[in-house]
Amino acid sequence: MPKKFLKRLMPDPHSIKNNKYLQIFGDLLHNANLWHLNRRSVAKAFAVGLFFAFVPVPFQMVLAAGIAILVNANLPLSIALVWITNPLTMPAIFYICYLVGTWVINAPEKEFVFDPSWQWVSDSLTTIGPAFLLGCLICATLFSILGYVAINIIWRSSVAKEWNKRKNLRVK
Repeated sequence: MPKKFLKRLMPDPHSIKNNKYLQIFGDLLHNANLWHLNRRSVAKAFAVGLFFAFVPVPFQMVLAAGIAILVNANLPLSIALVWITNPLTMPAIFYICYLVGTWVINAPEKEFVFDPSWQWVSDSLTTIGPAFLLGCLICATLFSILGYVAINIIWRSSVAKEWNKRKNLRVK
């Protein structure tokens, strides 16, 4: 069942409530609805978390938490899913986003060498930036929708399977 599986994966509520970056939300973090695991809150959490995983900004967790609070999504899952893009996966994921952007705007791929400086970032915004940002937006939207729909389908089929098991036990 998805609920049991997700409970094992979720971060500890105390670690989230005590996170220094999430303290800006104050008492909003104590809303009990943000911690429930049900089909709607989990599907919204996947949509929020996957969307912000593809947004190339610092503090993705804070953005995901803010939107999760607004839409009553499961807060721990929304925050945890942002970490799909972590220092190990980020280069590959963002390069794929860049390729998606170049494909959509029908632009040639441009060679670039990463340089961790503000000058490189500002120069890149004019060269590879438009394709990269468009690709990030497309991937964020696509995976957000896919995550929402997939969780709804998986959750509903799991519940239907459990109902059928109970029905078959009563018949015997």
